[in-house]
Amino acid sequence: MKRTILILTLVLGWMACATAQQANGTYSFLRATNSARVAALGGLPLPMLDSDIQLSTFNPAAIDADMSNKLGLSYVDYYTDINFGTVQYARYFEKVGAFAATVQFHNYGHFDETSEGGKVTGDFTASDYSVNIGWGRQLSPHWSIGATLKYAGLQYERYAAGALAVDVAGMYHTDRGWVFSLTARNIGTQLFNTFDTRHCPLPFSIDFGASRRLDHLPLTIMFWYDDIQKWNKLMDTPIYVEEHTDPTTGELTPENGFLRFTRNLATHLVIGGELYLGKNIVLRSAFNYGQRYAMNVPKARTMIGFSVGVAVKIKMFEISYARSRNSIAMSPNYLTITMDLNKF
Repeated sequence: MKRTILILTLVLGWMACATAQQANGTYSFLRATNSARVAALGGLPLPMLDSDIQLSTFNPAAIDADMSNKLGLSYVDYYTDINFGTVQYARYFEKVGAFAATVQFHNYGHFDETSEGGKVTGDFTASDYSVNIGWGRQLSPHWSIGATLKYAGLQYERYAAGALAVDVAGMYHTDRGWVFSLTARNIGTQLFNTFDTRHCPLPFSIDFGASRRLDHLPLTIMFWYDDIQKWNKLMDTPIYVEEHTDPTTGELTPENGFLRFTRNLATHLVIGGELYLGKNIVLRSAFNYGQRYAMNVPKARTMIGFSVGVAVKIKMFEISYARSRNSIAMSPNYLTITMDLNKF
């Protein structure tokens, strides 16, 4: 119990020290979702304890002994010639806990290099990548903790940047089947930057999630409250401006205080679920209102904010697919294959 209290105190201290960091910036790709399961369920750290290696990148407290010797491969067909790739592998060591290594690569394609007059003189590429080492340990039948050390890099033509960050997380699971998770992601700093002399912040965030497998239905429900460190997520989007502009004067009228509070609260909330069809098929879906609020288009009927997915288990393999409606122009496709090498 003393060890648990000490670790939780350190975690809360790290969170408090990091709240001054911004939630967006040059390294925003660190918030990108590469896993099909995570994408189908809203793109946030999953409050789950089922030894799925897909969870290790976003929630290190999910790393456990049963994840040992599992391999995960993910591919994202994002948009045009933009694609993401991820490789994950986990290993358990009895005295120190379980470790998960992850390599993520984001390729943005080829670009023409031109002179000031517009003549093509060559081409170049742009990419982001991160290398992560995650650790997880179960402290008691109810508590588990984890941390991930990550190096994030950018390479755009001849320009480069690098940063060092850490994620910390804790999960509590009750006797009644509830799982509660608290994560603080991307606590760190930039190491170098050849783009310019400015300091580029990391996309720090604190997220809380809860899940429960229902007793009489093969369904797990999940709830999230993201970006705890930042309350006001409302902004003057085109849809907001259109709805609150006086048609006579053309002036922006203030929004009702209670309505604004409710909308702001909703931008933090995500709800999702997994429905199990037997032992080998899982259906997944989620709704992220914050995504819909930020990317929706006035008077357009869209499914922005919704995501769906399916997983099929075949012997030692699990194949997961997801499709997420991020904007009116994009619905990325996510494919993840995980395998238990112990069964070969």
